[in-house]
Amino acid sequence: MSYTVTYYCPRCGTLASLEREGYLDDKSVTPYPLEGWTYAAPDESFDDADGVRFVCGDPRPGLTWETPPTPDDGTETTPSDDRTETTPAAPDHDPAETDDGDEPPGCGEPFYLSFIRFEGGEEVDPRSPSEQVELVDDESPSGPGGPRGPGGPDAGGFWG
Repeated sequence: MSYTVTYYCPRCGTLASLEREGYLDDKSVTPYPLEGWTYAAPDESFDDADGVRFVCGDPRPGLTWETPPTPDDGTETTPSDDRTETTPAAPDHDPAETDDGDEPPGCGEPFYLSFIRFEGGEEVDPRSPSEQVELVDDESPSGPGGPRGPGGPDAGGFWG
């Protein structure tokens, strides 16, 4: 069974509505791809992908775009770099009007919907390191081997 799900562009706040199957669980929407995840286009099959790569405002079958709603208090709210900024709306702009409909909504930048992924029956944490790092034990030398410094005639140094 398919459902319409919506996502905000993390850069400009444009709303994407996507028709997709309900068996996929969302993990996150980010402005960058997660390391090790594979992404399909919105109009491709998601069966072998770990998520969807959107291009904000790019028209695709089964995908619609809407300009983010403007609050009634005369401010515009848009997400930017994982935080929300509120700026005064332009006084001559009526939120109910569109700009002749010539320019599609969106910033044109890619963003990524990542599904929950499992390996070996465990959910994969996208923040975990991709390779194991072993630290040396405490019995190793604290510095490089080799001469300890200049030796003098009496091996006691300059002031020896």
